[in-house]
Amino acid sequence: MKRITTLFLLSCTFLLSSCAAPDVEYYQGSQPEFNFKHFFSGKLKAYGVVQDYKGELTRKMVVDMNASWDGNNGVIEEDFVYDDGETQRRVWNITLNADNTLTGTAGDVIGIAKGKSNGSVFHWQYTLKLPYGDDTIEVNLDDWMYLVTQSRLINSTAIDKFGIEVGEVTLVIEKVD
Repeated sequence: MKRITTLFLLSCTFLLSSCAAPDVEYYQGSQPEFNFKHFFSGKLKAYGVVQDYKGELTRKMVVDMNASWDGNNGVIEEDFVYDDGETQRRVWNITLNADNTLTGTAGDVIGIAKGKSNGSVFHWQYTLKLPYGDDTIEVNLDDWMYLVTQSRLINSTAIDKFGIEVGEVTLVIEKVD
């Protein structure tokens, strides 16, 4: 019985660890190199979709972005237009740190967003207040950005509530000439 219990626990540990996302360090050396400040400078445009927990499309969006920097402190303005006509604005205040980490705040972000880049990938996590009916709900975002070219990236964000994934956002973000 002891052997079966041990085997069962080892199997569960293996299954749980195989489901975990890789650490950003896994992408060290991947190309092209993601320089957050370089990519998020000037005008950008994003096109995206929101899917619910079943993977069904719930919304589409277009986002106009403008990013500027003063040393290692940046501001990224995001203006969202959804397919149902709703608009939303988020202004990020970003700080780049010497150790390749980044912190950010915004009006609808609770606390501080924290992230890090390595190779062609940037990963950050934060808690967001989302409009919900006449109120708001708090959700956790696990945000992965994959630089495809120096002017285009793909952003995949898992949205969870109480540790359960309730949705996903996928964006293609492009620098505008």
